[in-house]
Amino acid sequence: MRVLIVGGGVAGLAAARGLAAAGHDVEVYEAAPEPRTEGGSVSIWPSAAGILREFKVDLDGAGRRLEAMTNLSVRGRGLSTIDLTVVERHFGGLPSLHIARRELVERLAEGVPVRYGHAVTAVDPDRAEITFADGSTARGDLLVGADGRRSVVRRALRGDAPAGLNGWVTWQAFTSPPPEIVDSGRVVMVSNGRSLGSVAPAGHGKALWWFDLRAKPGGRFWGGGPDVLDRLRARFGGWPEPFPTLLAHARNPDFYPHHRHRVPTVWGRGPTTLVGDAAHTMPPAMAMGTVQALEDAWALSTSPGDLRGYERARSRTVRRVARMVGTEMPSRQGPLTGLVSDAFSTRSYIDWLRSASDYLQNRTPGRSR
Repeated sequence: MRVLIVGGGVAGLAAARGLAAAGHDVEVYEAAPEPRTEGGSVSIWPSAAGILREFKVDLDGAGRRLEAMTNLSVRGRGLSTIDLTVVERHFGGLPSLHIARRELVERLAEGVPVRYGHAVTAVDPDRAEITFADGSTARGDLLVGADGRRSVVRRALRGDAPAGLNGWVTWQAFTSPPPEIVDSGRVVMVSNGRSLGSVAPAGHGKALWWFDLRAKPGGRFWGGGPDVLDRLRARFGGWPEPFPTLLAHARNPDFYPHHRHRVPTVWGRGPTTLVGDAAHTMPPAMAMGTVQALEDAWALSTSPGDLRGYERARSRTVRRVARMVGTEMPSRQGPLTGLVSDAFSTRSYIDWLRSASDYLQNRTPGRSR
């Protein structure tokens, strides 16, 4: 089967690897003139690690293996810790990783035939046909839209893009100091119920820090300006370490508004379907966007002849994940935070990861330990 994939990001590259491994002739078309490696870092939870392993993506030395996630109060008191080594053992040795998006894209792209500089301007979903900016066309047996939140393929299927702002934004940047964070396997999170500060090691002597907070277009924390770091330091500089140190060393943070949209039951039509953000844009809270894109790629590679079945099965799981993520829950510590044991937190996280993954439900034992 000839498969055309529009979009050479994580979702498109992963779908290409999975479908090629299943014996299909795959072509990837990317509008950008070169690989799109912009962005910060992403979390690879056990399901994603298993999928990447099945797709034969070389993860040796990639990013940083995560060993724990610790929640602190704004006064620095330890509230809870999720032991990710226990999570790893539970899922048969599938690790949790934090990796720069650039590194993940580069490793996914190895051996994948991508045609860069091929912007798609029109799509015929019923014929699996795409038209490029120069007027040339390509037609396949299967067309996959992996072209993100502003997907041209989805627009041809469903009209205008449905994703909208949800009132939250992220400011983030890579950092080298402090070494106790950069060189550790521990994610640190602090929340006051209205905003979240996090830092996670990303390997190769770097960590990513970020702040999630409410912001409106035109407000103090929207879109930047020369004094954005002063505003971040004023708001978060009194939080416990490592955040004062991180902000003291910060330079040129990146701004990302959060988007979300309703996940439909059916994503495509005829021989055309969607994967990743083209199908289900969601906020970065709980680090599920990349994971769900990889889950899409795995599920599609196992049933490319039943696209509506693939969409219905994935929509059930993705809709549940999107609802949870859309609450921006990590920024909203509940009344039981700090009152439950670390063992309970770890078991609850195992249950959450399994419920958020079709791959884990099909590939690993069903009983939490």
